Amino acid sequence: MKIAVLDAGTLGDDLSLSPLSAFGEVSVYRETPPELVAARISDADIAVLNKVRLGAENLGEAKRLKLICITATGFDNVDVAYCKSVGIGVVNVVGYSTDSVAQITLSLVLSLYSHLREYDAFVRTGAYSAGTAHNRLIPVYHELAGKTWGVVGYGNIGRKVAAVAKALGCRVVCTRKNATGEEPDGVLPIDELLRVSDVVTLHVPLNDGTRNLISRERLSLMKPDAIIVNAARGGVWDEAAVAEALLEGNLGGIGSDVYAVEPMAKDHPFSALAGSDRAIFTPHMAWGAYEARVRCLDDICRSIRSFLSGGTRSRIV
Repeated sequence: MKIAVLDAGTLGDDLSLSPLSAFGEVSVYRETPPELVAARISDADIAVLNKVRLGAENLGEAKRLKLICITATGFDNVDVAYCKSVGIGVVNVVGYSTDSVAQITLSLVLSLYSHLREYDAFVRTGAYSAGTAHNRLIPVYHELAGKTWGVVGYGNIGRKVAAVAKALGCRVVCTRKNATGEEPDGVLPIDELLRVSDVVTLHVPLNDGTRNLISRERLSLMKPDAIIVNAARGGVWDEAAVAEALLEGNLGGIGSDVYAVEPMAKDHPFSALAGSDRAIFTPHMAWGAYEARVRCLDDICRSIRSFLSGGTRSRIV
């Protein structure tokens, strides 16, 4: 059994992939450019990957390939219809990063809402030591308690974020296809959620129904001092419209961990916000706490074991 790990670097250099050796000979590549994908899976029985794209263009010669393991929840980088047509199994990992993404989402919100970077800079630059005042309260910050927090997408991560927001004293509203009554303070249509929320966090997958869900028109519905944070997928909001709204003073702040094209290009609309204290950008790391990555690898191993014994655990195809 030969296993090819195509982009091990996305799992972090600190994570040992040795558990995979229980299933056979493992070839580990830190990253694999498109032109090398076909060659690296040509004699593999199992391919393990995170962001590498697989489809008819590079799977055609992989005659031994039986299983594709995606070390993520999203699987839009794999042509599952083609895999089904040629009998290649596909598995993903669900729920492994809920705590990690929720934590970073909350961190982005709290930093923006409390202006922690500005206060930190005031101390670090020596301005605090050079002054005579015991404290500093500029820029003005506000309590989250009593504010309305809109959760767009009430899946595992959305529920976790909602629970913490509720604990902070927020009124929590959400969007959800099918309300169950478990939602903290009710379900609203997205336009109404955007109108009433002081904080909006995005937790939806990227698909035809959510692409550019947060459009220019919908951004115009938001309060001018509201903040919005995206740790879901870059394509669920109009990045150019978000940058424009912040620059024009129509948003209070934005935080983003994800981008429509990754890595973010130098001429990305967000590059215009590089000097803004009202914007925080992180490099698609919200999912990747060490504990989350360990869970991800463990889950992949369980799915491989299931596949080899004829089971269907985590099977997409």
